[in-house]
Amino acid sequence: MIGNYAGVACGYTTPLQGIGRYTRTIHQAGCTDVHCNGNQLFGAAEAAARQADATVLVMGLDQSIEAEFVDRAGLLLPGHQQELVSRVARASRGPTILVLMSGGPIDVTFAKNDPRISAIIWVGYPGQAGGTAIADVIFGTTNPGGKLPMTWYPQNYVTHLPMTDMAMRADPARGYPGRTYRFYRGPVVFPFGLGLSYTTFAHNLAHGPTSVSVPLTSLKATTNSTMLSKAVRVSHADCNALSPLDVHVDVKNTGSMDGTHTLLVFTSPPDGKWAASKQLVGFHKIHIAAGSERRVRITVHVCKHLSVVDRFGIRRIPLGEHKLQIGDLSHQVSLQANLGEIKV
Repeated sequence: MIGNYAGVACGYTTPLQGIGRYTRTIHQAGCTDVHCNGNQLFGAAEAAARQADATVLVMGLDQSIEAEFVDRAGLLLPGHQQELVSRVARASRGPTILVLMSGGPIDVTFAKNDPRISAIIWVGYPGQAGGTAIADVIFGTTNPGGKLPMTWYPQNYVTHLPMTDMAMRADPARGYPGRTYRFYRGPVVFPFGLGLSYTTFAHNLAHGPTSVSVPLTSLKATTNSTMLSKAVRVSHADCNALSPLDVHVDVKNTGSMDGTHTLLVFTSPPDGKWAASKQLVGFHKIHIAAGSERRVRITVHVCKHLSVVDRFGIRRIPLGEHKLQIGDLSHQVSLQANLGEIKV
């Protein structure tokens, strides 16, 4: 429950203690520790699941497996944990909830595809009150609103990713898949930014610009080195003269439960040889009562948020249609170079 940047708390609330505040529990350890090197205790865990109305499996990692100076060799659950999850879920009389503790991604494709596992909750290392938080979410006292801060890759991803290669961009010629949601385009277990809620939200664009002229600083900016790639070097754009783009989005809670919603704002450049397919440029977190609606203003700076770094390390603003993706809402903004105000 505690990561390696935490101090020693005066007390901890475990998931068992947290759940025990809501209902009577039957507890059975399936493994002696997180390494789960044997399956001798699995039978008792299966027997407990057959008696329970619902089963909560708390699995994952700890500091003995991932920490500073302790690196994982793979992305799967340690030891026999996967076998334990599958066997207990198959034996469970009621729904099975899988709670995962870890600092990094885990390939739980098997659980994602198992119809007997009703929910997967990633809690990171939740800290001293983690058991209370986990129980409050399971029993609906708290409506979850978190988003994944990283991509969850499949196990075979690491076979194509040497530990000594820190390159971000994909290189198909040598089978290098690239890193992070910005450059990796292969299959994932769960994507960056995923997060579910007990309610639903609808987005509607209230106002947003559709075109922007990018002023240039000098005639030098019109040379082939700047314009041939259909992009403007940021150093040749008059960024101070560009007003921020304000996009106004109405967000409505269309469900029956109050909830906190995080708007993630992604931008995608026009089609072309740009390495990043999209990038996160901002987020806005709001709490919305059931049935209510709130307007959110999102500010996008052209030079900062709509520019990309090309393979030569030069930051450019691609001209053409940029896409803003905000939840299920998509908005196009066209950028053109403005040559009219250049002084000779």
